[in-house]
Amino acid sequence: MKNIISTPHAPAAIGTYSQAVRAGDTVYLSGQIGLEPASMQLVDGIEAQIHQVFKNLAAVAEAAGGSLADVVKLNVFLTDLVHFPKVNEIMAQYFTAPYPARAAVGVTALPRAALVEADAVMVSGQIA
Repeated sequence: MKNIISTPHAPAAIGTYSQAVRAGDTVYLSGQIGLEPASMQLVDGIEAQIHQVFKNLAAVAEAAGGSLADVVKLNVFLTDLVHFPKVNEIMAQYFTAPYPARAAVGVTALPRAALVEADAVMVSGQIA
């Protein structure tokens, strides 16, 4: 049984996908780029985009009944890996130790010419 998660506090899906899907205790959060939810416009600059990506993921996690603290796996895609230290710096403002498992991948392009995208896997009801 799967449940679709949706919130107006994150950008609406701009394709054939859901913002997130819950399967049991696991929630799969779709990739988020730096779109501001109300305007659906990409914010300017890499720092603003990284912040917006994490804000968008947080909104979807909250809609699923959790938070970024429940994220167990994060995938980050960057069009220029030179920005990876900035991702680490900003990520520390949204996540606390123990941090989720993570991959960082350099890509040629992202939707809407975004500079960064991230998706996540969240588990609810975890035992510490």
